Amino acid sequence: MNVSSIKEQQHRKIKSQPGFFAALDQSGGSTPKALHAYGIKEGAWSNDEEMFTLVHQMRARVITSPSFNGDRVIGTILFEGTMDRDIAGLPAADYLWNTKRSVPFLKVDKGILEEKDGVQLLKPMPQLAALLDKANAKRIFGTKMRSFIKQANAAGVKAIADQQFEVAAQISSAGLVPIIEPEVDIHSPEKAEAEGLLKAAILENLSQLSPGQLVMLKLTLPEEADLYLDFVKHPNVLKVVALSGGYSLKEGNERLRHNHGVIASFSRALLDRVDDPANR
Repeated sequence: MNVSSIKEQQHRKIKSQPGFFAALDQSGGSTPKALHAYGIKEGAWSNDEEMFTLVHQMRARVITSPSFNGDRVIGTILFEGTMDRDIAGLPAADYLWNTKRSVPFLKVDKGILEEKDGVQLLKPMPQLAALLDKANAKRIFGTKMRSFIKQANAAGVKAIADQQFEVAAQISSAGLVPIIEPEVDIHSPEKAEAEGLLKAAILENLSQLSPGQLVMLKLTLPEEADLYLDFVKHPNVLKVVALSGGYSLKEGNERLRHNHGVIASFSRALLDRVDDPANR
């Protein structure tokens, strides 16, 4: 089957099938926390290579679980190091699609800058074009990039949205579908106001896209129910997914129920212990 035919299948799956997005893209800074939640304490590795080997083993165990399949997990977001490794003898993205029927995505950002105007923009990505070429060669469907909003600062929120859509245009030109992720801090005292500003800024950028230019949105579960319903119905938005942002699995699921057409894309909540009373 040729690449375009596979991408058409993956596009239909993302657009029409209900399910879940697994966020398995913890990078250098968040990997120790992910391993600790998995039961491996810091000190069990002596260098970054050993740390990333351990986290790949963790991710491979999650992905090869019988419960992890395309009926439930319609998309999976990978760290570059995971994309470059094999799972069960196959390149990770090929295993995800050919064996599990889960659409592979790649985290492409290199972290975020220090706070300015109440937000943290994406760090420069001078190697993005080369990474997108590699992602295409590895049969990745789309990408993800996360920036962070702490305050309801109109200039800062607009800068976040404009930067995300600027990078998304480069990703779309490379033939991949970008997931735009401007996370709003769940602990911000101005969370609701920041979400209102973000919605307006995203709608403004969406209005400038050409017909057929698709993006996805990964957004913090909002204070106002169905705040992002306009995005769910927008012709340029392939899918709206919600990040857990530090909410417990129980609270994340409860908030998700009040946002119709939005599906979950959790990382911390995905790997929460099921015997934790907060998740019951």
